[in-house]
Amino acid sequence: MSRTLIKDAMVVNEGQVQRASVLIENDTIAGIFTSDAPTADTVIEAAGKWLLPGVIDDHVHFRDPGLTHKADMSTESLAAAMGGVTTIFDMPNCVPQTVTLQALQDKFDHAAETCLVNHSFYLGATHTNLDQIEKIDPAKVCGVKLFMGSSTGGMLLDDAASLKALFRAATVPVAVHCEETSIINANMERYVSQLGSEPPVKYHPLIRSEEACYASTSKALDVAAGTNVHLHILHLTTAHELNLFNNHPLQSKQFTAEACPAHLWFTDADYDHKGTLIKCNPAIKTAADRQALRLALTDGRIDVIGTDHAPHLLSEKQGGCKSAASGMPVLPYSLISMLELASAGIMQMTDVVRLMCHNPAQIFSIRERGYIRQGYKADLTLVSRSDQGYKVSNADVPNKCGWTPFEGEQFHWKVCTTWVNGRAVYNEGKFDTEIKGKPVEFNRL
Repeated sequence: MSRTLIKDAMVVNEGQVQRASVLIENDTIAGIFTSDAPTADTVIEAAGKWLLPGVIDDHVHFRDPGLTHKADMSTESLAAAMGGVTTIFDMPNCVPQTVTLQALQDKFDHAAETCLVNHSFYLGATHTNLDQIEKIDPAKVCGVKLFMGSSTGGMLLDDAASLKALFRAATVPVAVHCEETSIINANMERYVSQLGSEPPVKYHPLIRSEEACYASTSKALDVAAGTNVHLHILHLTTAHELNLFNNHPLQSKQFTAEACPAHLWFTDADYDHKGTLIKCNPAIKTAADRQALRLALTDGRIDVIGTDHAPHLLSEKQGGCKSAASGMPVLPYSLISMLELASAGIMQMTDVVRLMCHNPAQIFSIRERGYIRQGYKADLTLVSRSDQGYKVSNADVPNKCGWTPFEGEQFHWKVCTTWVNGRAVYNEGKFDTEIKGKPVEFNRL
């Protein structure tokens, strides 16, 4: 039996911050000690550092299979580990799309050999695969991904009858991308007529507008009413949409909401110097929208922070509203950027842990992960803070695409060590690529 003691850290867990030592035995948290820590084979002196549960990212695009020129399971799980992320849920818009149970199994098989962190995968919804959705194993599959917006070709599903059938059939959470395609298309046509065939990227939030987001999100919630489906609305971007959500206790919610670091960090003013590097769908919007999203992190309307990590090559980010690819690589700075918001007083460290660790575990009914509890899997991240800070550089990222939208930002937090199932997959800039994550299990009937 291997025993590792993380000694005298400030443990951030379940709404509290306390000095404690955490004992790992093999892949499991064996105990939490506020005094008289036991002996161990390996002792990590963690005084002056903070120990958090490993981050659970409910929303990544690892581009594998079929788009591996820009990202793959191996490189992006490196980025996850560097960022303190120990579990990822990967989206189905790869090539081929993950819309059959066989394609889903192929992903699990590939991840077993290549993914450094724990994992599950969404099955994508189409007009023709309801039979596949009905056969999902709820103990194995994180959820169904539904595109109600023109973000990914071939997977658009937005008519009420098909939506109602899907919601009634789903035995797992349905994660939804909400944008109204008809509004987007009309906006694009108008701006192309005014500005030419390639409107500058600063018009992106006017084309993929507040109206497009609100119309789609409200439609999804209306259609889901009266069914038992759990709808998880991804990447909210507008203050208007927040009016559709409540701050009831999480366990009583049928509808939950995610916000992303990009929309919590940047505003439409940043298009002037970041350009298409921050072009994503839904678009980054106004400072007022960002402020509303930040407030909702602590008032109970936003339930999860997930990245929508979506790498593209820099060559694919050239152009404007029409031709530049939408999406950005957010790992490995998702946790760090949110800790910066905590340092700025926008939320507490306990809120960061609640939104990035506890709540994803609860919403998706993840078995024995997401908390620092005796008997849970030892998915942990140790972080530190320095007053002088450091400047983010593209040279430091392990992503295959080789860049981050956070380049040039001054951060003060860093991830020191990431443990996946009790093993240090990342430690002070070095990776153990022999370690592989495990498929996530879910506590569902």
